[in-house]
Amino acid sequence: MRAIPQALAYSQANQNRFTAELIDLLRIPSISTDPAYSDQVVQTAEWLAGHLQGLGVQDAEAVQTEGHPIVVGGITVDPAWPTVLVYGHYDVQPADPLDLWTSPPFEPVIREGVLYARGACDDKGQMFMHLKALECWMQTTGAPPVNLKFILEGEEESGSASLPGFIRTHKEELSADVVVISDSSLFAPGIPSVTYGLRGMTYVEITLTGPDRDLHSGTYGGAIHNPIHALSALITEMHDADHRITITGFYDRVRPLSEEERSAMSGLPFDAAAWAQDVGVHTPRTESGYSVLEASTSRPTLDCNGIWGGYTGDGAKTVLPSTASAKISMRLVPDQDPDEIAELMEAWLHARVPASMQLAFNVIHGAQPVLIDRESDAMSAASHALEDVYGRPPYFTRIGGSIPVVADFKHLLGLDSVLMGFGLDSDAIHSPNEHFGLDRFAEGIDAILRFHAHYAAG
Repeated sequence: MRAIPQALAYSQANQNRFTAELIDLLRIPSISTDPAYSDQVVQTAEWLAGHLQGLGVQDAEAVQTEGHPIVVGGITVDPAWPTVLVYGHYDVQPADPLDLWTSPPFEPVIREGVLYARGACDDKGQMFMHLKALECWMQTTGAPPVNLKFILEGEEESGSASLPGFIRTHKEELSADVVVISDSSLFAPGIPSVTYGLRGMTYVEITLTGPDRDLHSGTYGGAIHNPIHALSALITEMHDADHRITITGFYDRVRPLSEEERSAMSGLPFDAAAWAQDVGVHTPRTESGYSVLEASTSRPTLDCNGIWGGYTGDGAKTVLPSTASAKISMRLVPDQDPDEIAELMEAWLHARVPASMQLAFNVIHGAQPVLIDRESDAMSAASHALEDVYGRPPYFTRIGGSIPVVADFKHLLGLDSVLMGFGLDSDAIHSPNEHFGLDRFAEGIDAILRFHAHYAAG
């Protein structure tokens, strides 16, 4: 712990340069889901591998997969010391709709101490904190107090298709004692938290086809079942009046919240009215019997993420469409299984699709839900580190999002993860004007340094 002051001082003295380097990284549009940006994704991976090499990670490299590259490398100071595997992702969401950005998404700008760019928070900014923490150690004490390994992927925003296979074939290189991930949020500004629960997900696309081509709505309307109407009716039927999901068997494996967890959640400083106002709604809509916080973090969900069919251009086109499609995500909780939920949904749809329609059902990707032991040495180190930085013990929280690799690390490597994030729910990740406070960028580096020291001491 004696080396902490030097590392912290180095971080403080170099924040402007750290930010400038992050801005260089954010300028590269590493959109993994769009093949048009494949070259930029590769460019980002090579940038990161080069940066790690410059920090002293001599074996850092961008390893090509069947999809996008995965950046790996590490520093082993002493085999007897604990090893921390750092996971992050360098790919970003598409920036659409571009007209809602106040500044171009890949031309980062700083306004009032906040950095605006696609990927600023999710996850380039948070991932980069770990690289800068390593630099602080290397430039002050010559080495971190733990062994460090890095695995930085380029497909998180498009399903992480290559990652599980990569982990399976690189188990020895990725062996560690714990995984640390910064891809989540503080509970609120200045209020630290450690995430111990993540929802899983099943993501599907469904298409209904009626007539074999688009038809004139005047000539055929009234005698042909419109696929948009049929699909809308099915989606409406997926919830009942209590906002419970109606898919047969959907709740059979849901692990209920314990009374201790419900009591802890009710004690969190959460203002449901302010939460609703922040996202521009007057009245939240939850599953009957559950609070906003419970419903948005710890209960399963079903949401239509997009729906289309027919003519959507300017002006009028009186068309009766041949097809209608929708993308639907289902957030899952322990002990639901993504594959089983997909099968249940497909069976439910087949039982209800009108005879006038044909159904196409496609599973896009899934993720297992996760609960992490709150009593582990690594979680204790994270708790102490955050208390050092923020002057108060962190809350232990569950969040509504999914980080599929957390389950992969547990299943494939036997490793638990520490989810120590510094975003805020208001950072507009996946939305126009994504941003990240530079104060939290600095706090994150400090907390990571302190975590290394506490974990080494523990």
